[in-house]
Parts: sequence; structure tokens; C-alpha cells
Amino acid sequence: MRISGITIPDNKRLEIGLTAVFGIGRSSAQKILDRAKIDHGKKSKDLNDDEENAIRKIVEEYVVEGDLKREISGNIKRLKDIKSYRGSRHTKRLPANGQRSKTNSRTIRGNVRKTMGSGKKKVEKK
Repeated sequence: MRISGITIPDNKRLEIGLTAVFGIGRSSAQKILDRAKIDHGKKSKDLNDDEENAIRKIVEEYVVEGDLKREISGNIKRLKDIKSYRGSRHTKRLPANGQRSKTNSRTIRGNVRKTMGSGKKKVEKK
């Protein structure tokens, strides 16, 4: 089953499988399945065509995938253009929501430290 260009996994419950679409989380997936009157535990391979179309129709009402990514990047670009504090934090690749940056925020700063190993050198395989 494909929704907005994303293949929904066959072997997972629909409630979890729908979260493969960017912009749909667990709660949105539950609301979609409730509106479509489909059991949350059902797998996508067990759906018939009517149920698939019902889900597809409801998901089209949400802003998902490319449109949502475009909207988010547009919002960030707007913050940068008006030179707001949050925009400047995005530009400098630092946390934008008031988190401390002296110690944490390694991932966004790219300062990933590897922990010390046992000291043993790995033996090369021939």
C-alpha cells in the first residue's frame, strides 16, 4: 500500500505503519484509523481496496511529506530573513529553543565525542 509516495510496511500494525509518512505520528494515525473505522491492529496487507481508499482520502486532508517539509523550511527561512534570534541560531547551527550549549547539543554542533575504548587494538582480518 502506498500513501503520498511512501510505501506503508506490510508486516506492521497500521497504527505504526502510517507513521512512515512524514507528518503523521501515532496520535494522527489513530485519529485517521478512527475516522476510517478501521481496527488499529490490522496490518496493511489485510486491507481491502475500499479501506485503502478511505485512509488515502483522509491522509490527503493532512499536510504531509514534501508540502510539510517545504512549509517548515519556509518558516525557518523567514526567521533568518527577519534576523530574529531564532533565525540567527538556525544560521549558526546552534539550538534554537533555549537549550544550554556549553555541554550538551553535540549532535547539532557536530561535536560528537567517542568514548574511550578498552585500549586493545583491533586485529585486522586477512
